[in-house]
Amino acid sequence: MKIQEIIVVEGKDDTTAIKRAVDADTIETNGSAVNAETIEKIKRAQQTRGVIIFTDPDYPGQRIRQMIVDHVPDCKHAFIPKEDALHKRRKGVGVEHATIDVIRKALLHAHIMKAEVEEEITQEDLLVAGLVGGPGAKERREKLGKLLSIGYTNGKQLHKRLMMFQISKLEFSKAVADIYQEEIDE
Repeated sequence: MKIQEIIVVEGKDDTTAIKRAVDADTIETNGSAVNAETIEKIKRAQQTRGVIIFTDPDYPGQRIRQMIVDHVPDCKHAFIPKEDALHKRRKGVGVEHATIDVIRKALLHAHIMKAEVEEEITQEDLLVAGLVGGPGAKERREKLGKLLSIGYTNGKQLHKRLMMFQISKLEFSKAVADIYQEEIDE
């Protein structure tokens, strides 16, 4: 599987994992201290081939992602669920621990974040859906992030993430219905 865009990852181990899964070029941020030179490389990559940001599903990964977005808008974003990024034998979370299939699926479902959507999902919609402020909300947000391929986010950031990815109210409602159907079936 060949990827046209250049994939931005955190380090060398991530590059190795990506190259095992797909034929792609990467730019490494070398951790959370993204310097000006790296930002310039990412800007150039976005102008010439496009960029997919693929950072670890943890706080430093989200911080790196946001630093890039602040300087290079309209990049695609690939996410993997935290449980698919855990090391099998020791502590550690990262893209480098994901399987080939998980990496490929995340790249196939990469999204472009946008600022606006036509029919906006409200905070009340999130509350009614049981995604914030109640028992099981965290687990439902995790499932929603997987179903919509937008990654996990806490309750405060969920609305912003849904808006940035232009998730329609219909797509949101269908995903929530699927989550509740799964709960009923369990």
